[in-house]
Amino acid sequence: MATINTLHRLSASSLCKILLAQDAAVEPAAEAATDVAGPTPTIAIIDVRDDDYIGGHIKGARNIPSRLFDAMLPALVHQLQDKQKVVFHCALSQQRGPTAALRYLRERERVLASSTERESKAKEGVEEDGDGEGDAGAPGEQKVYVLDRGFVGWQELYGTDERLTEGYRKDLWKDGYWG
Repeated sequence: MATINTLHRLSASSLCKILLAQDAAVEPAAEAATDVAGPTPTIAIIDVRDDDYIGGHIKGARNIPSRLFDAMLPALVHQLQDKQKVVFHCALSQQRGPTAALRYLRERERVLASSTERESKAKEGVEEDGDGEGDAGAPGEQKVYVLDRGFVGWQELYGTDERLTEGYRKDLWKDGYWG
């Protein structure tokens, strides 16, 4: 079972490279097919900041405030099942981000175990009670990360880079901190 100590960290520069490479792969596909959607991004960024979300965010990140995270968790596991990488962060990635990543990993493990159990029963010909909700296929391989130094570290390097950061307001980031 995952623990805070076993969570993988991802640096802002590594995430930057992943995002830029992904954008480079998506652009030619979008130009080649006008009415066909391009490749689906293989990474999801989950920003669990609350009010401190104001002032900018990583382009393409999904904001799920930490106070709502537990309620959104089952749906989130389902929505992200096809992503190869999921990156969690908060302002500093010291508490909210790692906690959210850990809760996500544990819920994902629970879903995988439940899915494996259903598959075993189906192979044995055992009927399952219930309405079949949540019977989508088991999620594929996925790597879960916490963004090292959180959005504070990200904005120091990429806050003004519009390819990577949306809604950035430098005036809200005094001396590298929100407020």
